[in-house]
Amino acid sequence: MGTILSITTMFAYQKNRYFFAQIGDGLEELGAEELVSLGAKDVKTAYRGISFKADNKALYRITYSTKLCARILAPLITFDCHSNKYLYKTTGNINWSDLFSLQDTFAVFASVANSKISHSRHASLVVKDAIVDQFRDKTGKRPNVDSREPDILLHLRVEKNKATISLDVSGGALHRRGYRQETVEAPMQETLAAAIIQLSGWDGTQKLYDPFCGSGTLLAEALLKYCHIPASFFRSRFGFEKLPDFEARLWKETKKQINGNIIELPKDLISGSDKAKKAISGAKKNINQLPSGNMIEMFNKPFQEIPELKDHLIICNPPYGVRLGQEEEAAMLVKEFGDFLKRRCTGSTAFLYLGKRELLKSVGLKPASKKPLKTGGLDGVLAKYELY
Repeated sequence: MGTILSITTMFAYQKNRYFFAQIGDGLEELGAEELVSLGAKDVKTAYRGISFKADNKALYRITYSTKLCARILAPLITFDCHSNKYLYKTTGNINWSDLFSLQDTFAVFASVANSKISHSRHASLVVKDAIVDQFRDKTGKRPNVDSREPDILLHLRVEKNKATISLDVSGGALHRRGYRQETVEAPMQETLAAAIIQLSGWDGTQKLYDPFCGSGTLLAEALLKYCHIPASFFRSRFGFEKLPDFEARLWKETKKQINGNIIELPKDLISGSDKAKKAISGAKKNINQLPSGNMIEMFNKPFQEIPELKDHLIICNPPYGVRLGQEEEAAMLVKEFGDFLKRRCTGSTAFLYLGKRELLKSVGLKPASKKPLKTGGLDGVLAKYELY
């Protein structure tokens, strides 16, 4: 297999302190601003990603707090790679026992682009085999692969015949906050909801209302923002705990400091409603997991029964028929909601996320701004309406 890198060899991130954040398409600039606010240095955006520099304290703060990023990766090694054979050999030269033991489970995910290695699934298997073979050669035993809840999550990226193997320091997808116990059909991803709250500019000085609250994701993310609750508040373990330079005391202090900034939510500041009784039941269960969640009021009623929403910030995700297979009904509903905004929401500002851009014309109002947002295979748009 070749000469295994010695325990004194530093991984790439240790040499230059550069990390990489994965983020949704169109959210790169917004994510860069968030990373800077959390202590990142030398921040540079790329397509669906952000590279940044961070010491350990900033890395722990970013991973624990980020509401917009999908994953944070620590590059271990970058190398020219034109074949699966060379990929296997180079992977096998890394001393994997520096990162995990036989008792830990692991998984490898791969993506390839414009390279001689053209199959991502096969590439991930090559890396997995090299790791397993190294452990077997050294100990006679092999670690187990667990693609659902691995102790170690590795990412391989091969682009233009240059490969990077990284460790996922977040330990899994960061949109999985842990508060969503129940979901409705076509739930909004948490990172998208957080981005919408951020793009709205809401700062807590105006009452916020969601008349299509579903399982409560937008309301929950508004709560996280106002109360300074870190997005990974419920996460019990992180990938950075497996890094060779992990500082347990520093992580404990950083976490305590961040949690010490959490504040309470005032009553009546955030509220919402939905016509589905099951949705409201699920939303209450989800939001009550969070600190101050009991301060958010939710009502089981269709928006048509709301007398008025004056001087509010209205943020919502109306059903758009893409996943639900009801395009015509969605267009009619959006038109009716546009009429509701015109007649009953004087002095308010509304932000509508529509998973299908064609529905914009059904609103019947001219948007003050439009922001394309792609997520989960949907080519959506966030439209802002000033309701004078």
